[in-house]
Amino acid sequence: MTPTPILPVLDPLAGFVDVGREQMYVSIAGGPHEVFGTVTSQLHRLRDWLRERGVKSVAMEATGVYWLPLYGVLEGAGFEVVMVNGKHTRNLPGRKTDMKDCQWGATLHAHGLLRAGFVPPAHIRRLQDYLRLRTDHLTSAAASVQHQQKTLERMNVKLHDVISSLVGASGQKVIEAILAAERDADRLLALCDVQIQKKKADRVKESLRGTWVEEHLFALRQAVEDWQHFQRQMAACDRQIEAVLRQISGPEETPPAPEAKIPAAKRPGVNAPQIEGLHGLLVKWCGDKDLTMLPAHTDYSLLQLIGEVGTDLTKWPTEKHFTAWLGLAPGSHQSGKRKGSVRRKRNRAGRLFCVMGRSLARSKHIALGGYYRRMAGRRGGLVANIALARKLAEWFWRVMVKGVSYVEQGLAQYEAQVLETKRRTLQRLAKQLGHVVLPSLAQLQRT
Repeated sequence: MTPTPILPVLDPLAGFVDVGREQMYVSIAGGPHEVFGTVTSQLHRLRDWLRERGVKSVAMEATGVYWLPLYGVLEGAGFEVVMVNGKHTRNLPGRKTDMKDCQWGATLHAHGLLRAGFVPPAHIRRLQDYLRLRTDHLTSAAASVQHQQKTLERMNVKLHDVISSLVGASGQKVIEAILAAERDADRLLALCDVQIQKKKADRVKESLRGTWVEEHLFALRQAVEDWQHFQRQMAACDRQIEAVLRQISGPEETPPAPEAKIPAAKRPGVNAPQIEGLHGLLVKWCGDKDLTMLPAHTDYSLLQLIGEVGTDLTKWPTEKHFTAWLGLAPGSHQSGKRKGSVRRKRNRAGRLFCVMGRSLARSKHIALGGYYRRMAGRRGGLVANIALARKLAEWFWRVMVKGVSYVEQGLAQYEAQVLETKRRTLQRLAKQLGHVVLPSLAQLQRT
């Protein structure tokens, strides 16, 4: 009779913490559990309790934001902290009645059955917090712009339909004058840019004839004050982001000689952080790799990506691991002879690559833009956007890990390669059917 194999215990002192908002349940290798509070003194007591028992590795689930304080305490104390997916620690049927979640998780961790998730290092988490806070302010600022447009609509003032941006220099000057009780359309037009006065004078004056109701003017003033407040908040975040970047990048080096050619950085967007020398800081932080040479990669998008994944991408062995973690590659599921795909949820970094991919949809001379349009014609825009985002992510991983240089081949060369592939496919199919493919007379005359 063949003996039943026994699953070996890899770490008899493996700990697991069931994280909650008010209590922390802790177990070591599936033993009796202990309960701790979530205040700072209790977290320190939990740390000391684990240290006294010789625990080196602690696993826990990423529950909301409640795990972050404990993670910082354990990380600072030198523990190996393993963050796991809650789906990987689900109890077996019937196990819930006689074993706590922390005991079951500790048992799995002791046998080496839990897989660690990705948690950025401390300095990346600092940058991430500032960037996400800035994104929240940016979203609120966009809402205040919508409130300004709604209020102008209530007064039947159509300025935002004539000029390109209500929060631009011309739009804000006109709105400030309106709030200062200026009603003359000619005087309001004089506050606009010269090009607007030259090309849109009649339309602007017509759009500024509205009904000036007191309650709507009050709402407009508050919306403008909200927008200005969030602009100041974003500027404060920019200063903090700059401080983190300069602290990590180290002291500034001697500037290059005047004759040295430095490639010009891409033009920043309207919502990009106002940080002096941002391009140089990012290049230095990425090991002297200029990732803005990749299509759709700007300093702002690169800063956001680094805030999510960091600069050490060797944690993902291959580019396929990286795209799978981003949620840009479908998962596979096989049960017997049945095979299927599992839809993965895209995380923040994966959604960033999708946003970057959409910017290439209307490009005229970039090969990846032609790839997007070709895929969109076959599979639709959503599938094409994810496929293009995956290609961008693969190039990002190659440059960061392998140091590969990206060379833009151009749209014409890409389309020529597509035609050559179609020609070879057609010849292969014709050969299988016993036919011969000959060029047309017009093609022979061109050649």
